[in-house]
Amino acid sequence: MFNAHHDEYGFQPIVVFDGDGRMIAAVLRPACRPKGSQIVKWLRRLIGAIRSHWPRPAIMLRGDSHYCTPEVLRFCRARDLSYIFGVAPTSTLRKHVIALEANTAARAEQTPGEKVRRFKEFHDGAASWDRVERIIARVEAGPMGVDTRFIVTNLKAGSPRTLYQNIYCARGQAENHIKAWKTHLAADGTSCSRASANQMRLFLHIGAYWLMWTFRSLMPRRSRWRGIQFDTLRLRLIKLAVQVETLQKSIRLHLPRSMPDQVILRYALARLPKLLV
Repeated sequence: MFNAHHDEYGFQPIVVFDGDGRMIAAVLRPACRPKGSQIVKWLRRLIGAIRSHWPRPAIMLRGDSHYCTPEVLRFCRARDLSYIFGVAPTSTLRKHVIALEANTAARAEQTPGEKVRRFKEFHDGAASWDRVERIIARVEAGPMGVDTRFIVTNLKAGSPRTLYQNIYCARGQAENHIKAWKTHLAADGTSCSRASANQMRLFLHIGAYWLMWTFRSLMPRRSRWRGIQFDTLRLRLIKLAVQVETLQKSIRLHLPRSMPDQVILRYALARLPKLLV
């Protein structure tokens, strides 16, 4: 599928992570903006698979404005799912924040070089939506001008600031997970001409991500190793030069004495059996 933004043909995956960074799914699709019906079809399979294993826990969907479609909102309400999505700015939404934008810009002028951020909550909706929804506007003014963002949610509790900064903006962490998957594990190597072959490649890279994520999760909680990048983890603890000695009942690895991370490697190897649990 041709993508006008990248000016070329290709595939793009839909990638899902949980709040702790575990990769839930990655499905290859044409490199164009998905329709609401296509997203719902995929969400139905995803939510059904999750519910088949964990029927009781509450599920919250968080995504950018691509997922804020009437079909998706309708699906979330029917399945009793919480959601918080970005919303593309429209003239209908902007009329609610005209005064707030002017006031925020005036405050920013009184503090040159600093940004002023304010929030507003109201109920409105697009003409294609079934009903009005809770909309939160974030208005930020600074040296670069005024920037306004909108989100929609069905969460009842929480102030606009808390919902935007603590819950919605946490979605940005998923971008770091995608970067680790794509850059450090070469998951962008979908150069096959057939989509099914590229999807198989994604499955292999999902497995690699899970191995690296689980290995990193075994590190001490308060150490820098718990949040270290995958490529650093691979170069420091996995891609090592060792002398392999094969014994009758075991295999012995001889590391050089100058190896700088012997303590953490010994700790990781002691916990390695937990990878099989």
